[in-house]
Amino acid sequence: MITVCGELVVDLIPVAAGAGAGAPQYTAFPGGNALNVAVAAARLGNEVHLMSRVGPGPFGSLLRGHAARNGVATDAMVDAPEPVSLAVVELRDDGSAGYSFHTVGAADWQWTPEELARDWPAGTRVVHIGSISSWTPPGSDAIAGLVRRVRAEGSALVSFDPNVRASLMGDEDAVRARIEELRRTADLVKVSAEDLEWLEPGADLDEAALRWADDGPALVVVTDGGAPLRAARPGRPLLRRQPPAVAVVDTVGAGDTLAAALFSGLVRTGTLTHDALAGLPDDELAPLLDDAALAAALACTRAGADPPTAAELAAARR
Repeated sequence: MITVCGELVVDLIPVAAGAGAGAPQYTAFPGGNALNVAVAAARLGNEVHLMSRVGPGPFGSLLRGHAARNGVATDAMVDAPEPVSLAVVELRDDGSAGYSFHTVGAADWQWTPEELARDWPAGTRVVHIGSISSWTPPGSDAIAGLVRRVRAEGSALVSFDPNVRASLMGDEDAVRARIEELRRTADLVKVSAEDLEWLEPGADLDEAALRWADDGPALVVVTDGGAPLRAARPGRPLLRRQPPAVAVVDTVGAGDTLAAALFSGLVRTGTLTHDALAGLPDDELAPLLDDAALAAALACTRAGADPPTAAELAAARR
């Protein structure tokens, strides 16, 4: 069973308008790192529980309904009085996305240790945390405590994706310190080249991947758009894999899909401990990375965060 803990965000994505159109029009898509990862993992055939705080109103109903329709268990979703987070998306010419966030006082950042302990799904074997909720106080302290407890117990693999959003950083030094703590504590870390540039300006991607792997995780995966992704493990040579080329509509949710597909593969192969992941032979890890990159590429061919199903991934693989 996979448990995903984090934020829900409604992505307002611009709709193509004809010549002479007035004010821009937007379509509301369910999104946010946690929801995207949970839906992607569920579409790939996994049992998935989503731990999130859900604000009221139509956007809250949209988010909860989207999770349920895609087979994500909603028993760990907490009804919260605070509002839903919004992201206004700007699509660049190459399909990559920029975000303007509206998140002050939102439900996602208010986790308490009591809520996390009460709603923790028993039997979890992989837990994913990351993005804004993992480094935004006050709830980030509770999430960090959960990660420390799970890692100490050894009951589940911990996956972490910092998913940096520079416009939301308050105390940047505190955010960097929290991300460093979480990346050292997690078993699996996925980080984009763009995130690494913010965290360690000018860092060499190969060197950073290997160094991060030596700091505690069993596996560090660095993504770089359409360039080869890097996979680093402690004491092992760097592994590179080339993602497939596709016609990109937008990249919303691509990284979340890659993470979900990767630990979906770990579940499928029974690679569910820190030592098993660190010791996985390259010829067994490579196809899992290729599947994850293919799933992310398929998500890029659709508008919004719309990851593939297991059947679609299998067809594309063939």
